[in-house]
Amino acid sequence: MREAFLPSNRQANLARLYAATALACLLACAVPLPAFAQEVGKMTTNVPSGSQMLLAADTLVYNNDNQTVTAVGGVQIDYGGNRLVAQKVIYDRNTKRMVATGNVEIVNSDGTKINSQHIDITDDFADGFVNALRVETIDKAYFAAESAERMGGVLTTFHNGVYTACEPCEDKPDKAPTWRVKARKIIWNGEKKTVRFENANFEFFGFPLAYLPAFEIADPTVKRKSGFLIPSISYNSHLGYSVKVPYYFALSPTYDLTVTGSGYTKQGFLGEAEWRQRFNNGEYSLKIAGIQQQNPDAFIDTAGFPSTGGHNVDSGAAGDPNKFRGMMGTQGQFAINERWNFGWDVLLQTDKNFSSTYNIDKYNAGVHQSSVYLTGLNGRNYFDVRAMHFDVQENAPNSYISSRSNQQPWVLPSLDYAYIPDASVAGGQLSINVNSRVLRRDQLDEAYFTPYVPASGTQRVRGIEGESGRLTAEAEWKRSFVTDDGLVLTPLLALQGDVDYLNASSGSLAAVNSMATNLGEQDDMRSSFARYMATAGLEMRWPLLFSMASGSSHVFEPMAQVFMRPNEQYVGGLAIPNEDAQSMVFDATTLFERDKFSGYDRIEGGSRANVGFRYSGSYINGWGTNAIFGQSYQLGGANSFAAPDLVNVGAESGLQTSKSDYVGLFGINSPNGFAASVSGRFDEQTFEVRRAELKAAYSGLPVSLSAKYAFIEAQPLYGFTTDRHEVTLGASTHLAENWRVFGTGTYDLQEGLLVKDGVGFAYNDSCFTYLMTYAQSRDLNTREVTQSIGFNLSFRTLGDFGSSTNAIDTIQ
Repeated sequence: MREAFLPSNRQANLARLYAATALACLLACAVPLPAFAQEVGKMTTNVPSGSQMLLAADTLVYNNDNQTVTAVGGVQIDYGGNRLVAQKVIYDRNTKRMVATGNVEIVNSDGTKINSQHIDITDDFADGFVNALRVETIDKAYFAAESAERMGGVLTTFHNGVYTACEPCEDKPDKAPTWRVKARKIIWNGEKKTVRFENANFEFFGFPLAYLPAFEIADPTVKRKSGFLIPSISYNSHLGYSVKVPYYFALSPTYDLTVTGSGYTKQGFLGEAEWRQRFNNGEYSLKIAGIQQQNPDAFIDTAGFPSTGGHNVDSGAAGDPNKFRGMMGTQGQFAINERWNFGWDVLLQTDKNFSSTYNIDKYNAGVHQSSVYLTGLNGRNYFDVRAMHFDVQENAPNSYISSRSNQQPWVLPSLDYAYIPDASVAGGQLSINVNSRVLRRDQLDEAYFTPYVPASGTQRVRGIEGESGRLTAEAEWKRSFVTDDGLVLTPLLALQGDVDYLNASSGSLAAVNSMATNLGEQDDMRSSFARYMATAGLEMRWPLLFSMASGSSHVFEPMAQVFMRPNEQYVGGLAIPNEDAQSMVFDATTLFERDKFSGYDRIEGGSRANVGFRYSGSYINGWGTNAIFGQSYQLGGANSFAAPDLVNVGAESGLQTSKSDYVGLFGINSPNGFAASVSGRFDEQTFEVRRAELKAAYSGLPVSLSAKYAFIEAQPLYGFTTDRHEVTLGASTHLAENWRVFGTGTYDLQEGLLVKDGVGFAYNDSCFTYLMTYAQSRDLNTREVTQSIGFNLSFRTLGDFGSSTNAIDTIQ
């Protein structure tokens, strides 16, 4: 009988026995660490209710005398998505045991493959035995054993077992994998949910690396189990060598606790604890950390100032051997419904950069934004309201007593709302934006890059001590028309209105008075005001396509914009604070912006034209090019970029004259991994370079290279008294199929200082990654050197060991 479909009761019972054979084999054989226990534990539920079995065999024999049923020759049993293939399957009705022999292969419904020559198991799945077991899981983990047996439906023991997550070599299948674990016994306890290895050896490239008499791990069917997590080690010149050991408490299916102890050779013991809890609609976490520093003087440079190198720590008074530093942070996010989310991210710490210094996970960024927020999203409409505070985890250069954290404002709150109607308005697109913010600063933020000195040539007041608020509403309408000749005309109308108030301290008013006197401006700092800006604009684009006989194509697009608007109100700039428009940069990417200021506190006024072109080209050999070039013109009214404000944001920007500097960008890319771009700003009369950036990169085998050069001319009124030149180089080369060496360096040409550099080497294959790095950074003011060493070992499915990522990120 080659194929049989068995619908009768007797035949159905036989079908279930054969199906049980396949499932029992899966149960007895199991799947390798870390997935085998999970597969074993769910075998009894893998088969859908009501499934029928399809049996194919050359011969089906009933022996009533011996009470056996035998399927012989090309046996294949399909049942509930599982498949058993064997040369012979025997079921003994007396002993209730099933035996499959001859090239037995079981393919589980999830893709797990199990191979053996002999499988013997009871039909109730409780006890069984298998010889010469080999298993391959769907995620490419491999397990083999000389034999395996299952007892009492609870314990599964693998004898002389081997586990690895490395794929076998196709050319040399007998070659030892990168790593594997050999054990005399591997015991899975289905009741205690544990996996125990006895007399185990960890082999690396075929060589025994470590002998472990016995160790036990959690059953992978248990997603969360209390126990030690993989430790990590690192080195930093301020902190010394460190070892971090975390312990995980699985307290409940919905909440847990991780306690971590870190020992630093220079600073002592650091304790951390993190509580996490999940709900149906969200989750939150709470983390605390603290240390009694043994050697705060390690953070003090030879001049007696806090070091600004490396982690930029603020250690407090020198000579205090028990300086306590700590933090508390919490994060959370909850879905109110499918459109609205509420959340927070709050950091409190004893000083401004503790979390950065000790690399506290989730809170170690150079600038950490603490916020509480409510967001909503529906189609193209967006709402966001949040309260914010910025923790700047660094020291101000050349200032021992400066604390930028005290100068950072509290934003209570900030609101953004964007609305774009689905239907067109007068044939065009209407967009409405609303922005509101209330700021409070406890300390006057004067010049950061250069000290604020009355009667000096450089005057900047970055932020006002006191409270200020603003409400802005903006509506914009635009519609595009295309002529028969391909000219694209886009008229634009925009209207913006603001209501502001300011309650400045006497110290802030004194600083503004001094600045106004030195700049020859009138002191008219206002406590409240309203303003508006109306814009009528027209954009003209004429894209021209040129196709060459060589197969290349080029799109050349001349472009011009004209914006007519009144002067910016309170254009003197000292009348109002500028908190969110301080980072304005004029280059090719902002040439065709309607308002080139980066925020709402300043509004570009006066009539202006932007003229230039855009270009893109593609070639038959796969190369591509692109370019932008142009200039901006003040047509009438007062030039907002020539009027000073509290931070002189428009000073020496290239837009302060009636004819702006030229800006341009050119880039190329190739199919072989090479790409380069050059951009710059050039004096409108002499074409002298004012700002430039050059990037080049090649990514391929066996070498990858990258280079970047940046130049910014001095902007004394904006706080930079000298030119800035910096070059960064990076390289990576493959020494062999899996080995590579890499390095990077950043050199400040103006200061003649290698700011940071690092080297590393790595090994990577399908199941193992090794990374070793060494990095140095140097403070521009004190020239102090901070060193970091890191390494990381990653074994697929087993875990990682080594340092945290800060030293690695410094290199890559």
